[in-house]
Amino acid sequence: MSDTPLRVLFCIGINQNFFDLPEGGVAAGDVWTAFVALMDGIKGLPGVDFIGDIDDDSHMVGPSDGWPWTCYLLCDVDTQETVKKACDFLRTTPVGDSPWKLWKYAKIEARIGRALTPREYRG
Repeated sequence: MSDTPLRVLFCIGINQNFFDLPEGGVAAGDVWTAFVALMDGIKGLPGVDFIGDIDDDSHMVGPSDGWPWTCYLLCDVDTQETVKKACDFLRTTPVGDSPWKLWKYAKIEARIGRALTPREYRG
């Protein structure tokens, strides 16, 4: 981890394809297993320091294609290249025995910034 990591909020939304399950031999449990692999993959990437997550599936019902998202992961990340690798897990994580990857059922967006730290105000 560099001295000034990127503070990254990974915003994840579940889309309508998930709510149309079961379909084509894929059940909701297959997507959940792939989703856990996604989260474990992001947390396990070198250069990622996992801070916390939040799941809003109790108050956000139905598909989310933008704000508010279904869930969020907050991490400190060493480089934008590592952020890209984290997002790529949606393109590569298989769902059950199907030919589909996780991006068929979910969307991810990374918001990149810095940690908010108190600074001296000079008015």
